[in-house]
Amino acid sequence: MAHSIEEVKKSQKKFLIVGAILFIGTVVTVAVAKIPALDIGVHGFDTADLILGLLIATIKASLVLMIFMHFTGEKFMVYFSMGIAVIFTICMVWLIGWSKADPIQFENEDVFRSGIVTES
Repeated sequence: MAHSIEEVKKSQKKFLIVGAILFIGTVVTVAVAKIPALDIGVHGFDTADLILGLLIATIKASLVLMIFMHFTGEKFMVYFSMGIAVIFTICMVWLIGWSKADPIQFENEDVFRSGIVTES
């Protein structure tokens, strides 16, 4: 906790700078999504746009965690818990991607798509 006016002003300045960076990040995200001249990769939403959007979101989330939630001075257990959550999230995203890349194949897919299933 800040006990002097100098510390309060220093914290306030830091919060305003981070708030401005978050606002600029939001403006950049919307601009990349809406302005065709800033669209990277193929026209429309593609992998490059996804990566750029996630990169901007990761930077913004990191700033919020470090500055507004005061994670820069936290203990080992908090970082350990966050690390486990990140590893779990990465594993789940990989698992979903892996399952989408290798779908279940049926012998007669037309029967299942039409909704008519006959018993043999």
